[in-house]
Amino acid sequence: MRYRLTFVAGVALGYVLGTRAGRERYEQLKKSARRISQNPAVRNTAETAAQQGREFAGKAYHAVSEKVGDKVPVSVAGRVRSLRERNTNGRREDDWGTSNT
Repeated sequence: MRYRLTFVAGVALGYVLGTRAGRERYEQLKKSARRISQNPAVRNTAETAAQQGREFAGKAYHAVSEKVGDKVPVSVAGRVRSLRERNTNGRREDDWGTSNT
């Protein structure tokens, strides 16, 4: 209950401060966020982090699949296999414009 009250208080405080700042400040923050996200250094860092995440996920998948083996139901294994094939058949981009290869 304490956490819920803290959350509600935070939302209320954010709402009050946001309405006082007004539309102009919102547009200013939005412009800054867009400028930062379009920075080549930020985009490269995001791509590197995404690539490393995919590598670690692949390693974890292989480590878990070796230990679990035949214990996974066929229906679940089929779904995972189809998702992996769907994501590797073509180059797909995520919301950040980075490739999921």
